[in-house]
Amino acid sequence: MTDEPIRQRRILLRSGKSPFDVASLEQSLDRDVFATNAGNLIFSDAAHKILTTPQAEVFSNGIRTDPAAADRINEEFDAFVVPLANAFRPTFERPLKRMTQLIKKLRIPVVVLGVGAQADLTYDAARLKPMEPTVREFVTEVLNRSASIGVRGEFTEQYLNGMGFRDVEVIGCPSMFMNGETFTLEKKAESLTAESRISVNGSHSAVRSHGLDAIIRLAHERYPNLRFVGQNLLEAQLLHWRETSNPIGAQTSMPTHPSHPMYREGKVRLYVDPATWIDELRAFDFSFGSRIHGNIAALLAGVPSTVLCSDSRTLELCRYFDIPHRKITETPKNIDPAELYEAADFGELVNGHKERFLRFTGFMERNGLENTFHHGDGGKAFDAQISKLALPPAARPWTDSDPESLRGRFSWLQSRLEELTEENSELRRVQLTGRPDRFGGRTQGRAGAAAYRRARRVVGRPVRKFLRPEQ
Repeated sequence: MTDEPIRQRRILLRSGKSPFDVASLEQSLDRDVFATNAGNLIFSDAAHKILTTPQAEVFSNGIRTDPAAADRINEEFDAFVVPLANAFRPTFERPLKRMTQLIKKLRIPVVVLGVGAQADLTYDAARLKPMEPTVREFVTEVLNRSASIGVRGEFTEQYLNGMGFRDVEVIGCPSMFMNGETFTLEKKAESLTAESRISVNGSHSAVRSHGLDAIIRLAHERYPNLRFVGQNLLEAQLLHWRETSNPIGAQTSMPTHPSHPMYREGKVRLYVDPATWIDELRAFDFSFGSRIHGNIAALLAGVPSTVLCSDSRTLELCRYFDIPHRKITETPKNIDPAELYEAADFGELVNGHKERFLRFTGFMERNGLENTFHHGDGGKAFDAQISKLALPPAARPWTDSDPESLRGRFSWLQSRLEELTEENSELRRVQLTGRPDRFGGRTQGRAGAAAYRRARRVVGRPVRKFLRPEQ
């Protein structure tokens, strides 16, 4: 008689894509694999690595929430793990409601691996009052299926405590624990010089409303090796296609806009995979800006970083992890990155990391989750598999017309047109014959044809605009 092998637990992870899912830049942007913000992949990849043990296999479910998938999830998986960012904000209320509807139908444990509320730098939660019933229902359903809910920092803890919830634990963000309980960081140079390689990041709101554009402009004048790292889908579209349908993309003060000097000089990047993002940052001396995960990516690369906090979500994480930071509203617009570098002290970040890591893994264990650092190989197999992948390069400014540089773009455009042509032919056949399409449905041909025409215009527009002589 032989012992039957122990069945691995199957964990469903809310993430835009699996870390091992390789796609071209064009495919990544078309699918929006990072749910509008590449920073999401930093913490979802970290969660994937941390949760992968000999006893557990992790699967990505994508960002879209489908309550109708509850029966399948209950049947196929043993736990649903949900790493979140600033989910308690008005613009995320509808997706939060859909997620609650799904969770209500689940019979398996549901663990929220860090969620944040978004307010201003004063921690004023008044703007969140209208969505309080939605947040209350979500947290209630999660706590019905877990021992506690993990939040990103002090403000979110206070926010939920104020609603009467007590099973709330501050655990930060999984991204900071990508490498386990050890965290080493030191300045490569005593001070920054004109030759230093500096990475800067920032959101459209920080640039538009908080004067980050002036800070970037001066840094660009002083440091020839300055590079801006974008994160949003609309920024990626501007870099790769020189156009976006999002009206926010018209903001010319952003380095990701084609008219910006940094764009024209090719000093902008955006990464669709955390591994390439972190790896390329290793060559830099310093990182700063308003993007929390843009600077966490640098910290994971061993690069000193300072966050210019513009809201509660960045401030509470910086305070929890002791990441050097300043409120952007209190930062002079003529600040030199060298001043930020000199003032940055990483002692508390490094020295307190192990305690925070043990608090994080303790939360996981109380919620029935093991981690690779205590119950596996410390992520070695994960890292080895990532290192073998042929990941796409960063999106960078489209500033030339060299045939070789255009070949990949045109090839993808052609393939998409062929796919759309095939789909349109299928829709026309359904319209004429009334027979089900190949997916078993009876799609309306007229609507499908209209969608096809719109898609053709979208696909062709960036090419026409680029080839059109500038007026």
